[in-house]
Amino acid sequence: MALWHARALLGGAFVVAAAGAQAQSLPDFTGIVEKNAPAVVHVEAKTTGAARKARGPGGGQDDQEELLRRFFGMPGMPMQPRESTSLGSGFIISADGYVLTNDHVVDDADEVKIRLQDRRTFTAKVVGKDPQYDIALLKIDGSALPTVTIGDSRGVKRGQWALAIGSPFGLDATVTHGIISAVGRNLGSGDQPYTSFIQTDVPINRGNSGGPLFNLQGQVIGVNSQIYSTSGGYQGLSFSIPIDVAMNVVQQIKEKGYVSRGMLGVTVQPVDQFVKNLDLPDANGALVAQVTPGSGADKAGLKQGDVILSFNGTPVTQSADLPPLVGITKPGSMAKVELLRDHKKQTVDVKVGELPRDKNALAAAAGGDEATPGGSAAALGMSVQDIDASARAELGLKAGEGVVVSRITGGGAASAGLQAGDVILMVNQKRVGTSAAFRDAVKGIKPGDTAMLLVRRDDSTRFVGVTVPSDR
Repeated sequence: MALWHARALLGGAFVVAAAGAQAQSLPDFTGIVEKNAPAVVHVEAKTTGAARKARGPGGGQDDQEELLRRFFGMPGMPMQPRESTSLGSGFIISADGYVLTNDHVVDDADEVKIRLQDRRTFTAKVVGKDPQYDIALLKIDGSALPTVTIGDSRGVKRGQWALAIGSPFGLDATVTHGIISAVGRNLGSGDQPYTSFIQTDVPINRGNSGGPLFNLQGQVIGVNSQIYSTSGGYQGLSFSIPIDVAMNVVQQIKEKGYVSRGMLGVTVQPVDQFVKNLDLPDANGALVAQVTPGSGADKAGLKQGDVILSFNGTPVTQSADLPPLVGITKPGSMAKVELLRDHKKQTVDVKVGELPRDKNALAAAAGGDEATPGGSAAALGMSVQDIDASARAELGLKAGEGVVVSRITGGGAASAGLQAGDVILMVNQKRVGTSAAFRDAVKGIKPGDTAMLLVRRDDSTRFVGVTVPSDR
């Protein structure tokens, strides 16, 4: 009994010592908070007309609906015009009153109020905003205001400590902390395709939107923007816009009143499904599905079936990596694009264009949006036929270009979502312009193989993989 007791005491002493050592190694955030909290503000945006259209965890009454729309593609119910209030956060970036926040916090607002930590309240003017980057620049009348220190988000690494200050659920000056979970996180074409987010496990809730994310040096490295949630509350995944991107938006708004983005002129999609078809060593890269005529990519000679490996020296590991890289590139500048074509790497110089400011303009061709993967003779579950001259002219096809799907008979074509009327332009990177050429191209396809088809439907072109059922 005495021996057991001694061991227990020794074990307890060890635990206490270990806990003490761990406590000494944990960072002390008090200095960061004391220095920066006065520059973090509470934002209240009122809309007296149609209900606001927020796109993140802003804190207004429509947030749950918005979260469903952003993260799960669930359409909201039609809303009747009513007065609404959006609550968010922001931070002062200059002593003369410039304030940075999210676009979705102030979107459609008729009046924006800013409340400082010392309880002073100001009416803010929306100087400019950019929905694509979800950044808004506000201005309040003041002087000698407290400010944050802007850091460099390019050096952020996974595992580093991070701290957020904001107004979750309207509770001013709330401090939360965690670590950087990932960097360069792209959420895909449907959600801010031009932003590579900093992902953290810092607790972020509705009302934190627009607030700053700090590093241990007390510098702002990001603007808290989104959470991934099934409930509307924090579930361990938070996303911040890199401060370098945000400050670039600020500079452009100040200089010209709007934000311009680079445009390469390609539509890309994931490589994953076509690694075997393309005989690639891995699934890294972005597969070019469409090249916009007259664009920089077109003039530089990029082709459908090329795999883009890097852009200006930055690796492209997945198709979603490309739009942010292109978008932040200055229009008119030259970019080096490394690509793989016919098993050979090559680098081409591409003049970057400017993405149309009309968000409804051909977005895919603009900066490298992602095409939706979706798709070949009897073995593939489809029939094709030649296209006559009049139909070819109506479809905008050149002579000897493509065959049309006349009927879906099931199997792989049906599973891949192909439809009658789709135009097949290529089979396993071989162009087909007649039904005979199509049959020759699919001769070697066996049960279990996946054929790589270039399919045109309406004005969209994409690669589709069609797998021949192995039980034929």
